[in-house]
Amino acid sequence: MDLKNSTILITGGSSGIGLEFVRQLTTLGAKIIITGRNQEALKTAKNMFPGIATFQSDVSNPEDIKQLYNAVTAQYPELNIIINNAGLMRLIDLQDNSLSIENINYEVATNLTGTIQMVHQFLPHLAKQQSAAIVNVSSGIAFMPYSIAPIYSATKAGVRAYTQALRLQLEDSHIKVFEMIPPGVNTNLQKDWSVQPNPGMMMNADKMVSISIKKMLRDKPELKPALINVIQLLSRLVPSLLLKFGHGEFKKMKQRSN
Repeated sequence: MDLKNSTILITGGSSGIGLEFVRQLTTLGAKIIITGRNQEALKTAKNMFPGIATFQSDVSNPEDIKQLYNAVTAQYPELNIIINNAGLMRLIDLQDNSLSIENINYEVATNLTGTIQMVHQFLPHLAKQQSAAIVNVSSGIAFMPYSIAPIYSATKAGVRAYTQALRLQLEDSHIKVFEMIPPGVNTNLQKDWSVQPNPGMMMNADKMVSISIKKMLRDKPELKPALINVIQLLSRLVPSLLLKFGHGEFKKMKQRSN
């Protein structure tokens, strides 16, 4: 995949993995467009990387996606890669009756529905390009239901299944479909969590993105570090042990709340 001469749209590009993609892809010489909900965060990213374009947009909102598509394709008709990175991960007790249906659905709408809607909206445009790619960000948690973050776990398993189906349907096209599968990544995502993740399962964003870019350049469909191979293997050999390991975090949260 030629990244240097590409125009790349990154959702959730103002922080975490998205912002690290901005840094490394800008260094390669790619033209970068980012989206995000928070206008101040977009301004900060623009100050850091003046050459990028920013659009305020919420992937959980279908109307935002339509408006984003119209604006971006009009201004950047050469757009040929989208990275569906926007995500939300929350620690949730499913027995908490204070959570509304709308609250629960927001995580699904951001992580899963948002990815599907972005692909659906931009796919006809990408099909017109000589070289194109879609990168969907799933998670190692797609292989190990994580009871402390149940909605996130479900959405990332869904992203993985959708991405595999998308790749099969596009196998005879020129559009490459990549799945980025990170383990836990050290970002601001975890700063307000009552239970901090196991450091041994975490990776720095710069390393994860570097691995992903190297594999994209080699057209590897799954962008993942060695730790994910271990998780995949354990999910097949000792799934109950992996479930028990992950469930320990939920027990810690319950103890603290009590």
